[in-house]
Amino acid sequence: IWRTEDGKEEICIGSVRQLCEEIDKSVAAGFMDKNPYQGDDYKAFDLHRPYIDGGVLVSPTGRKMMREPDLIDVWFDSGAMPYAQIHYMGEDLKAEQFPADFIAEGVDQTRGWFYTLHAIATMCFDSVAFKNVISNGLVLDKNGNKMSKRLGNAVDPFGALATYGADAVRWYMLTNSSPWDNLKFDPEGVDEIRRKFFGTLYNTYSFFALYANVDGWTPEIGMSELSEKSGFTEIDRWILSKLNTLTKEVSDAYEAYEPTKAGRAISDFVQDDLSNWYVRLNRKRFWGGEMDEEKNAAYTTLYTCLKTIALLMAPNAPFFADQLYRDLTLPLYSSTPLPLSVHLAQWPTADEALINKDLENSMALAQHATSMILSLRKRAEKNVRQPLLKAVIPVQDNATLQALERVADLIKSEVNVKQLDIVLSDQSSIRLVKKIKPQFKVLGKKVGGQMKELAAAITQMSQDDIARFEAEGQFEIILQSSSFILQSEDVEILTEDMPGWLVMNEGSMTIALDIELTSELIEEGIARELINRIQNLRKSSGLDITDRIHIVLEQNEKINSAIAHFQDYICSQVLATAIDLQANVEGDTLDMDGYKLSIQITKA
Repeated sequence: IWRTEDGKEEICIGSVRQLCEEIDKSVAAGFMDKNPYQGDDYKAFDLHRPYIDGGVLVSPTGRKMMREPDLIDVWFDSGAMPYAQIHYMGEDLKAEQFPADFIAEGVDQTRGWFYTLHAIATMCFDSVAFKNVISNGLVLDKNGNKMSKRLGNAVDPFGALATYGADAVRWYMLTNSSPWDNLKFDPEGVDEIRRKFFGTLYNTYSFFALYANVDGWTPEIGMSELSEKSGFTEIDRWILSKLNTLTKEVSDAYEAYEPTKAGRAISDFVQDDLSNWYVRLNRKRFWGGEMDEEKNAAYTTLYTCLKTIALLMAPNAPFFADQLYRDLTLPLYSSTPLPLSVHLAQWPTADEALINKDLENSMALAQHATSMILSLRKRAEKNVRQPLLKAVIPVQDNATLQALERVADLIKSEVNVKQLDIVLSDQSSIRLVKKIKPQFKVLGKKVGGQMKELAAAITQMSQDDIARFEAEGQFEIILQSSSFILQSEDVEILTEDMPGWLVMNEGSMTIALDIELTSELIEEGIARELINRIQNLRKSSGLDITDRIHIVLEQNEKINSAIAHFQDYICSQVLATAIDLQANVEGDTLDMDGYKLSIQITKA
């Protein structure tokens, strides 16, 4: 704003173009020698003080005008940002430039910037200034205290970036809590993100790259063609269904300005579904054999998952995502015109044809059952490499029965049991005895003074009552003066162990595990332990993954019978041509949990 000395005449400059025109008038009137702002490169002009203070303008009546040195509240200055950044050069605002899709600023700036943005937009354009806002919370120390140099609890951001990397810090801050909540910054949490998420994703890519390079595999088909190709197994279709469900979930979260939900969904998929389930259960498909349809399907599936993850994570982890994308697509540049960066690639869209909710439900049940059986094994101190004879899963309805039967072989393989019986509860040969206990903290808030009467009624429920409650999800209990509908969160259901069996109840699922061992099971367990030790020795010896070996093993009465019965199986797993048992062997030592064996491995 320029004013005459008496303040009776003034002019409000709206753009650099207008300022240049007014200075030209001033030069013509003799108030300035020349116009310091020459040409059309408005962006090169310095409009800051003290340079702008030298401009003298002329009023409509020919009087000298100087720039008004005082400012309105500086928040109004910043509130003019949407228009100042475009219109200061004389251009008109375009629909795609205003109002803004979103703004982001600290919660402590709400009464300043947020309000003045809207105030000026309303006055000038009768419009809001932005459609969405992310109001960032404060970053506190790990104990929830405000960071302070005086208290010595301040974290050096540049030190954190140097130690853990920019993407690990960013991912931690985005997924630990929503941006609008205060964040308790714990460096150990950043390190956990770096190891568990980025480390897991890197290891998954490394596994893929190792075997893909050995086989000379390169992708040939895209996502849209996957469902039409043969060779894809049930677990391939499951992970592709989960991937497309994830794509929908992450896209919706980003559209709703929920980067925390997006990041957590990606983390869960990478760690729980892709690495800990799909890759672990399919390792053997990558290890050996010819490049048949099923092996090609495994490579295609894993490649598709990794490439899509790179695209989905790019907004939250731009550097790691770009490196992963380039590593995956670099072999294709010579034959396929692909974007050079993940940030130039098209955003992925979910293929509805590949989403199978029934299959996702079946696999979720498989993961749940597997987790429970492994917990029972831990309770019984039975290593997962030790085969067990039988597990029984009694279920309440046909839908759950069919869903579990669909993945029964997978569960058996994962938990290492010879037999898995999935039966309706009323048809099970194993009669499980269940106890039901009231959750006093939950029920106390609902029934108050009737708690004692209700608790007594719950403990008197019969086995048939408990079974009906589990099947239907609720149960009506008649009290003296009223009735109460019991819900699943109101109680805890426990299942008693039986001789030779361990039993676990978790939610709506109950599993019984036979923990008795036969001599044949014990021998197979020894064979599996040997395989594990020999595989570790192969790695430490620097052998290539395709090298075949010859094994000389020290005789021992604890293993001789197992070797005799399972030699072919052991050889097939460790790529051995033969296993020779000898009395004296010079070589490495295997620790077999209670005894030691000498072993000699040579390249065949």
